[in-house]
Amino acid sequence: MANLNITNILEKMTGKDKDYRYMATSDLLSELNKESFKADQDLEPKLTSTVLQQLEDASGDVSGLAVKCLAPLVKKVGEDKVVEMTNKLCDKLINGKEQHRDTASIALKTIIAEVTTPSLAEKILISIAPQLIKGVNTAKGAEIKCECLDILGDVLHRFGNLITKDHEYMLTALLSQLGSNQASVRKKSVSCIASLAPSLSDDLLAKATLQVVQLLKNRSAKSDITRTNIQMIGSLSRSVGYRFGPHLAETVPLLISYCTSASENDEELREYSLQALESFMLRCPRDISPYCEGILNLALEYVSYDPNFTDSMEEDTDEEGQEDDDDDESANEYTDDEDASWKVRRASAKCLSAIIVSRPEMLSKMYLEACPKLIERFREREENVKMDIFNTFIELLRQTGNVTKGQGDIDESSPRWLLKQEVPKVVKSINRQFREKSIKTKVGAFSVLKELVVVLPDCLADHFGSLVPGIEKALNDKSSTSNLKIEALVFTRLVMASHSPSVFHPYIKALSAPILSAIGDRYYKVTAEALRVCGELASAVDYRPYIGPIYNAILGRLANQDQDQEVKECAISCMSLVVSTFGDGLQRELPACLPILVDRMGNEITRLTAVKAFSVIANSPLRIDLSCVLDHVVSELTAFLRKANRALRQATLGTLNSLVVTYGGQIGSSSYETIIAELSTLISDMDLHMTALALELCCTIMVDRKSIQNVGLAVRNKVLPQALILIRSALLQGQALQALQRFFASLVQSANTSFDALLDSLISAAKPSQSGGLAKQALSSIAKCVAVLCLAAGDQKCAATIEMLKGILKDDSTSNSAKQHMALLCLGEIGRRKDLSNHVHIENIVIESFQSPFEEIKSAASYALGNIAVGNLSKYLPFILDQIDNQQKKQYLLLHSLKEVIVRQTVDHNGQSELQDSNIEKILALLFNHCESEEEGVRNVVAECLGKIALIEPKKLIPALKVRTSSPAANTRATVAIAIKYSIVERPEKIDEIMYSEISTFLMLIKDSDRHVRRAAVLALSTAAHNKPNLIKGLLPELLPLLYDQTVIKQELVRTVDLGPFKHVVDDGLELRKAAFECVDTLLDSCLDQVNPSSFIVPFLLSGLGDHYDVKMPCHLILSKLADKCPSAVLAVLDSIVEPIEKTISHKPKGDAVKQEVDRNEDMIRSTLRAISSLSRISGSDYSMRFKNLMNKIVSTPALAEKYNSVRSE
Repeated sequence: MANLNITNILEKMTGKDKDYRYMATSDLLSELNKESFKADQDLEPKLTSTVLQQLEDASGDVSGLAVKCLAPLVKKVGEDKVVEMTNKLCDKLINGKEQHRDTASIALKTIIAEVTTPSLAEKILISIAPQLIKGVNTAKGAEIKCECLDILGDVLHRFGNLITKDHEYMLTALLSQLGSNQASVRKKSVSCIASLAPSLSDDLLAKATLQVVQLLKNRSAKSDITRTNIQMIGSLSRSVGYRFGPHLAETVPLLISYCTSASENDEELREYSLQALESFMLRCPRDISPYCEGILNLALEYVSYDPNFTDSMEEDTDEEGQEDDDDDESANEYTDDEDASWKVRRASAKCLSAIIVSRPEMLSKMYLEACPKLIERFREREENVKMDIFNTFIELLRQTGNVTKGQGDIDESSPRWLLKQEVPKVVKSINRQFREKSIKTKVGAFSVLKELVVVLPDCLADHFGSLVPGIEKALNDKSSTSNLKIEALVFTRLVMASHSPSVFHPYIKALSAPILSAIGDRYYKVTAEALRVCGELASAVDYRPYIGPIYNAILGRLANQDQDQEVKECAISCMSLVVSTFGDGLQRELPACLPILVDRMGNEITRLTAVKAFSVIANSPLRIDLSCVLDHVVSELTAFLRKANRALRQATLGTLNSLVVTYGGQIGSSSYETIIAELSTLISDMDLHMTALALELCCTIMVDRKSIQNVGLAVRNKVLPQALILIRSALLQGQALQALQRFFASLVQSANTSFDALLDSLISAAKPSQSGGLAKQALSSIAKCVAVLCLAAGDQKCAATIEMLKGILKDDSTSNSAKQHMALLCLGEIGRRKDLSNHVHIENIVIESFQSPFEEIKSAASYALGNIAVGNLSKYLPFILDQIDNQQKKQYLLLHSLKEVIVRQTVDHNGQSELQDSNIEKILALLFNHCESEEEGVRNVVAECLGKIALIEPKKLIPALKVRTSSPAANTRATVAIAIKYSIVERPEKIDEIMYSEISTFLMLIKDSDRHVRRAAVLALSTAAHNKPNLIKGLLPELLPLLYDQTVIKQELVRTVDLGPFKHVVDDGLELRKAAFECVDTLLDSCLDQVNPSSFIVPFLLSGLGDHYDVKMPCHLILSKLADKCPSAVLAVLDSIVEPIEKTISHKPKGDAVKQEVDRNEDMIRSTLRAISSLSRISGSDYSMRFKNLMNKIVSTPALAEKYNSVRSE
């Protein structure tokens, strides 16, 4: 039936009346778009021929509709029919009438765009490529050639890799067109060859490049042909990326010489040369290294290239008084429509930007050579070029931020220090830009300042005054756009947030009026930003004379319901800051303002902001009078604890805590009971952060209201049972564990709570359940809580508890091992906090447990002995040392006890002096004796002890360790390297200055012949990079090649073990490779300016991406990091990265694989997809055909697509 309908439509389409034809073609289009439409074999030929006939219809409307019909038609008819249609259209394009040529071209492009299957694409290519090439070679008119090249470019861009056998003859034909007399043909040929290039073999790519280079070497060629060839070089490098690297040796010197020797009016030649060089910098970062210097000098020379204009403006006539309008009519008004030198300056600026982005290691050099030049060029007269100069300078600032994150600027060659020296020049130059007429220029100037403040937060302290007139003008001037006002306000806010209040005290009067008028602006984004500035003002500056007008301006916005959500939220936050800072001067206004804030808590959109606002007010030192709204606020907040919104619950707990601390006496007992009931539901190990906040609030209530019996009762009945469940969790740690300890300490001191009952319930919690014993972490948590409980209950209760625990240990029945384990842990925790020397022979009772048959009891006894010694060093440390000397069998456990003592002592400085007084010589002699131990466990403990003692006695320890780096025993050398790792801690220590000159000796163990020593040195380097990057910065040029060498699979470390029925391959170098990649990952965070990413990615990262599971995981993290921080280096080798990551996501475990293997494979695929997600964010990643195909594969495979989407939304 449907086909009969179509037949009728097709008949009408050939009618004489053009309106009939139009309506019929429209009907056909809607039929073709129906999913249910299917054409049978008889209908297909009629359909295709009629649509093709309509393309030539005399009426443009009809032929336009016919073109639209082609898109759905391609999917509804057989492949042969599509090929037939493309053949006919191609023939019409080349040989048909002129008036139908455009339509045939659009029709062909439409069909090609709709082709998705490789089989059909291949048929079309085989069919039309020869015709198009013939058209390019033989067609008489330039127009036909251009159309053929256009379509061929489309086809090759999408499916160039399908017919590799024809590449050579296509390439030859296309290259011949580069010498065409018509500029349009040359331009299209360049684009077409660039579309073909990604799928060319290396040989053909070399042939194409060589041919173009030969043409360029011919200096007698016409300049427009030379320009085309230079464009060709640039396009090739953009489309093939790192594969162009081998040809740079020939092309770069050629381009530089063309650039410098071009005639004065040949600006385009210079522009194209610089664009090609920019492309090399971004796409071939590894191979371009030898030429960076030359390209930098060229770009710096041409960024100020302006032969037709002599800048007569005197640099230093920059008086602040020249603020009148004549100032705008400066020499910058010179214009010349014929002058194209701006193109050269723009290309140079972009080339500089490419150097900055792709060469972090050249950053200090850029500050010395490029930075002054860029600042000088802020006065550029062409606005578009000026924007590029600004953007290049912003890239320089951003790269400085990336490279020096977390570092100081102590070093005079460091980028931050060099930038600091340039700040006065930047400010002076920017002030001149503020006096320009152009809004765009002013917006650009503020963007530069914003980035400057982000990178160097305190850099404008001496210069803010000179910038104030520019800010005022931007906010007050009638010609200012919203965009300019927003930029000015954001900059003002950033300065206020990052500088001390005294910097802008003198300018409050000048700035407050324009900021207040901005609060009343009609555009909501300006208003919101102005309110944020007011918030910064309120929290930083004492500006009581202006408080009235500012309060009124904010209140106007706060009370108004009919405005954007962003403005509402900013008004609430800003008002809370004003009230908390100046509430004592706003006594009369508060009854009007506070109810509005309470009202905003009732609105779902603004309630989170309002909750945070009351927290700010409650934390105010002024103790603002909230009596008029307090009960309402508390009841609203209590209700919020039941809401599903996690952020809201979190903010509510914080606010309630602040309210109880400040206004506890004004909150009724029944309100507390309700709050405590709600809190009990939030305590679980599913959300430890929320649990910590809930327990904190509970402690605050108990401490504040401990005399109220109902509160103590409610906590015991509701919260305690939850706390006892939580304490058995293996996940409990950090903030939540500390909060739980405070909870028990507060509970034992509150009304009606018995110490004995609490202690019993804690010890009962430690009993093994039917499903098995508790995790080690849970037992440790219980022991800590017991210790805190005993100390809070007083000496008498504490002593009784210790005697009870001693009794458990004296009990000979080994059946109760869980009880003994718990008793040892509790004694250790109490002993660390309190001197136990009153309890006679406690050390002997603990050491007897070393004989236990259970490993966990031995370990707990060693922990307990160490911690008891911490409580009284002078008594127990000699005992431990004596035991180590005399008890050979117990040495490992006793060393662990010693480690506990040393580690606890080095954490605080009082402990250090205590330990120095003790027999440190004896400890060292003992430790050095154990350096060579065959047991790795012993060596690790010794290394940690040595590292921690080095923090206390660096002058004694570092030389002693240094001597042992040349020990003949590999175990000793490894122990020394690990000791150094433990001595590099995040906080500044006196060891640092000694370590600075000596660390290279230890890190050079990375060259050692023993793999264990090399791994220890890599771990030490990794710790130094993380904790104190300045220690190793100067050594990296020497260390990095050695580190990279550790990432390579070494066959001599791979051995095969014969297990009888099968053979097992053991890779002894795996741990070392994993450690080396993890070290590189750390270096990318702290020493990016020292790492040359290009030389690392290929071959080292590339081999890691195809290595073992344990190595791939850190490699994926590195790849993600590089994609964010050094996108150009990754982009340059993206094609080669695709292969190993595609193998990883396609890997399937064997059919008989155990669940653990399946889970590991799943984790690996997710890890790879995270890296792919980072790669997809790189601008230009779609140039890589392989990466494009990989993304298509992921999207079209349901299982992968689902994982990929979930990874992206993490």
